[in-house]
Parts: sequence; structure tokens; C-alpha cells
Amino acid sequence: MNTSPTFAGIIPARYASTRFPGKPLALLGTKPIIQHVYERAARELDNVVVATDDDRIIDAVNAFGGRAVMTSATHRSGTDRCREAYTNAGMTADVVINIQGDEPFIAASQIRALKECFTNPHVQIATLARQYDPANGFEGLFDPNLVKVTFDNNGRALYFSRSIIPYVRGVEWQKWLDAITFHTHVGIYAYRHDVLNEISALPQSSLELAESLEQLRWLQNGYNISVALTDRPTIGIDTPADLEAAHKYLEDHNGHP
Repeated sequence: MNTSPTFAGIIPARYASTRFPGKPLALLGTKPIIQHVYERAARELDNVVVATDDDRIIDAVNAFGGRAVMTSATHRSGTDRCREAYTNAGMTADVVINIQGDEPFIAASQIRALKECFTNPHVQIATLARQYDPANGFEGLFDPNLVKVTFDNNGRALYFSRSIIPYVRGVEWQKWLDAITFHTHVGIYAYRHDVLNEISALPQSSLELAESLEQLRWLQNGYNISVALTDRPTIGIDTPADLEAAHKYLEDHNGHP
């Protein structure tokens, strides 16, 4: 008899960000960013842990009543940090959800959408995508920091790219936004725990190195990635300017977005 998978949330959080040192501890309203992320994840997941490489983040998480584990400072990615945290925290969940430590407005509906993907026993990895809003214009779509994704009719990822995909042949680029719906990637992942162990052991692939996108390593090695759609906004905080935008978003929603 099939049983529903169990889920755990892991929030990778490094202190030494190049563009924003100490970012997880920066205040957003009256709480550090990492507390916003943790509390939102805990609304949907019973088992949540912060995976960090710095005692200051451990102390901050403990102070607000959360749980944190120490991991190596040499990990290549948040996925690798999740794998170590899963072991160090003694987790036994079937599926691990990797929640970015700089996404303070992650929604419960987005976590639920990832969980829903695993009702299909063949799904190995899941992630989110959002329709690109044509109101943001073609230049916004051209931004290489905005990762684009294409997927098949069953919601299985075909490719992720910093370039615009798909290319619309026979149409002037100024009209591409009218010709097809583009989708952008939302950087949250969920993996079956055995798959997490496997992909963390893989060497970097040629496509990953070309685009600097770790999910291309997984695709290139034959793993399937299910893509669920979301229409909820997210504000990833990479710089102090992003934090100011997050402050404004919080104020516009009376502190409760």
C-alpha cells in the first residue's frame, strides 16, 4: 500500500555573503531575515532546520526558538549543505525541501505545491516556476540573473537557462512577449532524500559550468525535475538594496504579507 511521503525543510544560510555579509541576521521589520524564512516554513512543515556555517546564525536561530545545525564552510551549493544538514540533524523524512535563506516571503502555498508533486512516486526532484509578466518588458526577460525554464506537457523540466528560452523563430524579438508565454524559475527545490545523496556526489557537468546553474547537472545526469507553477511574488534578498525593497513590501502589507 502506498503511503504519503514525509517532508522536512532545510534552510541553508551562510554568513559570509560576498554582496551582503551577515545577510541572514539583517533585520527586516523587527526580525532577522532568517527568522521570517523559518517561521513561514514552519507553518507548513513540522520538521524545519537551518543549515549554517557560522555560530552567530546558530545563536540567532536558537534565540527565537528555532533549530539550527552546523555544516561545513566549503560546500559548493545550498543543495550540498542540505545533504550534510539532513545527516547532522538526524532527519528521516522521505523528501527534503530546500528553502532559500534569503526568501523571507516564501508562501505556504508554494511549499504545498512542491509537496503535491511527490504524490507521483516517479518524481525525483521538484521546483517552482512563474509566468513572466509581459508588463516587465523584454529587457527584464533578457536579464541573465532571471533564470528561464521550459518544461514538457507533464510539467517536467526540459531546460533552465540564463538566456531567453525558447527562441521564437520568424518573429521580431519586440513581439516575442505576444507570441509565447515565458516562465522564470523560482529557486526552491525539493528532493527525495536518496536522490539528494546521489546528486550531491555528482561532479559538476559541462552545462552547469557553462550557465552556473546546478540544476543542469541533475538534468544532464538524467534526473527528472517536476515543475509546479506559482503566481505568488517572492523577493530574494541578495543586496542591501533588495532589503530596502523588502522593507517597503512589508510596510505595504502592514507587516503581514
